[in-house]
Amino acid sequence: MKTPRTVQNQDTPQGLAFAVTAYVLWGFLPLYMKALAHIPAPEVVVHRVLWSVPVAGVLLIVLGRTRDLATALRSPRTLAMGCVTAALISVNWGIYVWAIAVDRALDAALGYYINPLFSIFLGAVLLGERLTRAQMAAIALAIGAVAVLTFEAGSLPWPAIALMFSWGFYALAKKQLPIGPNQGFMLEVLILTGPALVYLAWLVANGQSHFGGSVFDTWMLVGCGLVTAVPLIIYANGAKLLRLSTVGILQYIAPTMIFLTAVFVFGEPFGGAQAIAFPMIWAALVIYSWSMVKQVRRAT
Repeated sequence: MKTPRTVQNQDTPQGLAFAVTAYVLWGFLPLYMKALAHIPAPEVVVHRVLWSVPVAGVLLIVLGRTRDLATALRSPRTLAMGCVTAALISVNWGIYVWAIAVDRALDAALGYYINPLFSIFLGAVLLGERLTRAQMAAIALAIGAVAVLTFEAGSLPWPAIALMFSWGFYALAKKQLPIGPNQGFMLEVLILTGPALVYLAWLVANGQSHFGGSVFDTWMLVGCGLVTAVPLIIYANGAKLLRLSTVGILQYIAPTMIFLTAVFVFGEPFGGAQAIAFPMIWAALVIYSWSMVKQVRRAT
């Protein structure tokens, strides 16, 4: 006999609206970052960190969750785990910004396409989770797609692999962080604030800072806080109001938009290898999504 569905096991209109909004915002992010392509990626990441602090801070004050953050800051274990997630997300941001700037947005799309499959692999290897035949087939297709691109280019598509690894391990570590997603994000940017300020001071001292150089650069760098924090916050609230299977399928919105932007807006080359590899990835994601939906249905 099936148990009645709870509110947490149902999709809600609010959750769907939040999640779709977050993924669409992430899908448009390459356009914003492309406008900053003349600024080195580390400097852009510095401003993503610094200007995210007031955005996330205001949210926590409005939600009345500052006490949770204060408790986390007094816990050495939570701080240590926060340092790990902060390091991983900063690496992910840096590679992403660099990839967009140097016309490798297709690699960014590939990295985020294969990330769910990498998360399944991590679950099997590190957490002892059992893989279904469909999931193994999806992972095999993804590996095959990467092999095709590697053979054609003569080297691994390392930006895609680096994005996959950094985000996959970030998601894994984030699950172990014993605070809510909004508080966790604030903790991460607070941890990164010190190094970010030191690097910014070095840039200013050496005359290499773009902040204040022009009105456009200054306001675009300030806006990095909004384009970084707002989608993450919207997503965190939407994910709580949706089933896992729905979130899993919706996550393909962003890499699909990045893919379309790379090909049709940025004009990045889409050759024979990509024409083989990307359909393999899409087929793998269809298999993965179908398997995930079946698992959720059995559990309800």
